[in-house]
Amino acid sequence: MRVSVVQMSPSADKVANIAQARTLMEGVVTAGKPDLIALPEIWTCLGGDRATKFAAAEVLPEPGGAGGAAYEFLRRMAVAHGVHVHGGSIGELVGEKIFNTSLVFSPQGVELARYRKIHLFDITTPDGQGYQESAVYGAGDKVVTCQIGGLTVGLAICYDLRFAELFLALRRQGAELIMLPAAFTLQTGKDHWEVLLRARAIETQCWFAAPACTGVHYEARGEARHTYGHSMIVDPWGHVVARASDGIGSASAWVDPGVTARVRANMPVLEHRRLA
Repeated sequence: MRVSVVQMSPSADKVANIAQARTLMEGVVTAGKPDLIALPEIWTCLGGDRATKFAAAEVLPEPGGAGGAAYEFLRRMAVAHGVHVHGGSIGELVGEKIFNTSLVFSPQGVELARYRKIHLFDITTPDGQGYQESAVYGAGDKVVTCQIGGLTVGLAICYDLRFAELFLALRRQGAELIMLPAAFTLQTGKDHWEVLLRARAIETQCWFAAPACTGVHYEARGEARHTYGHSMIVDPWGHVVARASDGIGSASAWVDPGVTARVRANMPVLEHRRLA
């Protein structure tokens, strides 16, 4: 299965972000049509104040129903290009809460899965910038997999990457490929992004596809925040097999289940586990 990860530089302008996503996705299809295209975390609205984030969020429809602008954009792109689309994550409005939610669509436009980010980014980076994701977003509580192109695909988002138990749970549910859209900060990304992706791939013996945001965006009161980018695809042995350059763009690679089977047969770590 050929997988492409799209690297965006989104802002708080939802309309402009959808236009950017369309251009990049169409470029990926033109360059060499993949089976699966994936977008980064919260690409519909990165930055702005609380009101902006709530305004950009969408109420997700019941199966078969019509959704908001981003939801329908993702579905239409899947159908128009005959590809699976992993929609990174968007703001999902549920009553008085927003969730950071991933959506997956089949080439027929059928929603295959939705996953709400479990671990919320409430930290202070080394440069002293504070992040309080829980001030806006609620936390999910379900481990989610779906079927894409004959593979079991596990879903996670950004800060989830630091919690190995989630990825063990995904492996135990049969995951062979794990999607991890992100908006990693520059401060944490330059030291931890590749290290953690490769470690999780080695631990789980899964492929990882990690589309990321890059560049600068502006929070409330004009505070500049920088994201790290460096979208990549990692194989089950921990090798980086594709990586996006600096700036907006994409990276693509073939996900080979034969590699997965070989790695797991030669080193059956799941069967060797002695602790929970």
